[in-house]
Amino acid sequence: MPRDLPVGNGSLLVNFDAQYQLRDLYWPHIGQENHTAGHPFRFGIWVDGGFHWVAESGWRRVLGYEPRTLVTRVTLTHPAVPVTLLCQDVVDFHENLYLRKILVRNDRSHPCVVRLFFAQDFHINGLAVGDSAYYEPERLAVFHYKDRCWFLINCGKLVGDDWQFGVDQWAVGVKESFGREGTWRDAEDGLLSGNATAQGSIDSCVALHLTIPAQSEATGWYWIAVGEDFHEVTRINRAVRQRTPTTFYQRTAGYWALWVANEAGETADLPETLNTLYQRSLLVLRTQVDHGGAILAATDYDMARVYSDTYAYMWPRDGAIAVAALIDAGFSEVSRRFFEFCHHVITPEGYLLHKYNADGSLASSWHGWLFQGHKELPVQEDETALVLWALWRHFQRFRDVEFIKPLFRGLIVRAANWLVEYRDQDTGLPLPSWDLWEERHGVFPWTIGAVWGGLQAAANFAEAFGEATLANTYRHTADEIRQATEKQLWSPEMACFTDVCIRNAIDPLLLEQRPESSVVGLWLFGMIPPDDPRIVSSMRYLRERLWVKTPIGGIARYADDRYQRVTQDDANVPGNPWFICTLWFAQWYLAIAKTPTDAAPALELLDWVAQHALPSGILAEQVHPYTGEPLSVSPLTWSHATLVLTIRQYLAWLNGGTHYTDWHPKSTGRW
Repeated sequence: MPRDLPVGNGSLLVNFDAQYQLRDLYWPHIGQENHTAGHPFRFGIWVDGGFHWVAESGWRRVLGYEPRTLVTRVTLTHPAVPVTLLCQDVVDFHENLYLRKILVRNDRSHPCVVRLFFAQDFHINGLAVGDSAYYEPERLAVFHYKDRCWFLINCGKLVGDDWQFGVDQWAVGVKESFGREGTWRDAEDGLLSGNATAQGSIDSCVALHLTIPAQSEATGWYWIAVGEDFHEVTRINRAVRQRTPTTFYQRTAGYWALWVANEAGETADLPETLNTLYQRSLLVLRTQVDHGGAILAATDYDMARVYSDTYAYMWPRDGAIAVAALIDAGFSEVSRRFFEFCHHVITPEGYLLHKYNADGSLASSWHGWLFQGHKELPVQEDETALVLWALWRHFQRFRDVEFIKPLFRGLIVRAANWLVEYRDQDTGLPLPSWDLWEERHGVFPWTIGAVWGGLQAAANFAEAFGEATLANTYRHTADEIRQATEKQLWSPEMACFTDVCIRNAIDPLLLEQRPESSVVGLWLFGMIPPDDPRIVSSMRYLRERLWVKTPIGGIARYADDRYQRVTQDDANVPGNPWFICTLWFAQWYLAIAKTPTDAAPALELLDWVAQHALPSGILAEQVHPYTGEPLSVSPLTWSHATLVLTIRQYLAWLNGGTHYTDWHPKSTGRW
């Protein structure tokens, strides 16, 4: 199930699903320790003797955000519930505090009493073994804890001019054993048992009571303070009580509005729909960035139910593309932490491995060290190369010499030297590695283009630091790779660059002629101009064969893509439409556009993206080719990053530049 609403601060991330259930709670690292393991935290209401969980059918839910900030705006109505709920969620920008504001509107001619119920289904550190929970009468709050993870749950309301703090009802109990579903079932008669402690596999439920006059409204607050110990969570709780929940809500709304306001003037020429989606994408990108610099691919935990693993890792490729988008938008602090992270995890030999956890430890991988009977590096070479490509982009934008200085030897030269060495001496191309889709082993246009871009970036740095010999080596290697690519990967029969080049014992150079969108890597990173006739022919060939020929449209990854496949109609659906693949074509139209007419197809594709975003502005990985519903993880960081990059490219084009020459990694001057 997609995550429609993420809110976070770099240490604490909370995700909501389409039923407005809190489904993920990550802390202290984004994407690493999920203290729900994807289980829902339920939210319910009792009024006039009737009870409803908001995840039930019959509710009309409008899930979105307040404009230009990381504050949700959720409206909930139900024909059997005589009040309207307006909910707003924030994670404080500084404290590890999740806070929900619930405004209850009573439009009837008589007053009513409403009981709001909040059920917490913690699986601390991802496992519901050895958890403890208890009600504490001094603070009128419920605590959950295990090891060095503590959670304090509390509520508050304004009665007249006075704040009242504490839960009005509570229950702590056993779940997932002896046939017990959990204390959330105890709420459904409007009364909780008051059981005060439990351990093992447990959950809890608390209630807040509001009295609402006729034709009026009342506001309640619910929060979870997170910390390493009792003292930390009680300190946060005390701050909320002393300064009031409103203070934390307002300061966080203001912080994120200020953060994204950096972009307001630059995007004035965008259509309002794209402007809104652009700013939302920047904010969503920020929620996926860990305070230690890792940028997570996606934090939607539901993938674990199918694949026993998630996307909640730092892939250097995804991270480099996301950080390039943030660099273009002017967010230097985020990009600095990302490159420091890469500097920390790069191997002494100069390559980055498959993926990493947010704390810098090596993540799970299906890339082995043995391939076809021989030792093989379990790498995707583009991941190392794209970090260099993005780092040069950072330096062009910010010119922060003192930041780059400690990275020059340990990251730039180390990685570039490995790119030089990791080549097939017979073909001149990079040695085989795993493709960007992580499905096949060989030599791919995307990887080749990324390696060329990374080497040019390293050459630019070497020239800037007076290392002429290194610069010449990197440029010479890049030129040889380009020449080998033009010679060996062009297919006259297809009038297109081929997808993959594989060497094996039977055929020393086997070309797999499959329509593949990632051929864009040959021009996207600057190796071949986008208006080169061979690129033009390739892009037209791919557009025809990869466009999804249903009313939904969009562009698939490649022909006969089986990942998350929902149909066998290969003639009309080569694969599910992906946001990033569709946006690559928008980028190409802009890269070759000379007139507004030339740029029109790019705007049409950007409009397609806006139409298929969730109402909250969230972009999934792919969409259903017949319904347009999100498929796979949501949000996907790469989707939002590519949207930002495409809109930045469009804005540059509007201002008189092609943008292609602006972000081409080969320097035209000296710093």
